[in-house]
Amino acid sequence: MSTILLLLASNIFMTFAWYGHLKYKDTALWKVILISWGIAFFEYCLQVPANRIGSYTFTTAQLKIIQEVLTLLVFVGFSVFYLKETIKWNYIVAFVCMLGAVFFMFYDKQ
Repeated sequence: MSTILLLLASNIFMTFAWYGHLKYKDTALWKVILISWGIAFFEYCLQVPANRIGSYTFTTAQLKIIQEVLTLLVFVGFSVFYLKETIKWNYIVAFVCMLGAVFFMFYDKQ
């Protein structure tokens, strides 16, 4: 569970680092790059331990798919509540496809 929580927190930081500046398009690019790097530092401080801890329970591929699903969840919330964008039907379909990927990644029937 700590892996999931650390990955979730790291995704929140990384989403702000990558996309938060889009709300401030008049700010100089060099400034948003430095700010984004500063935010990304904290993302790495969470991401690296999450992967280290998670590697005892999950395979690398499983860690990656968990990361991608959490990224999408965080990004949807971020884009709706922070950037004030709308969710379209095809976004939902794409997310359902990702959930299918999660199913197959963890399906281990031999």
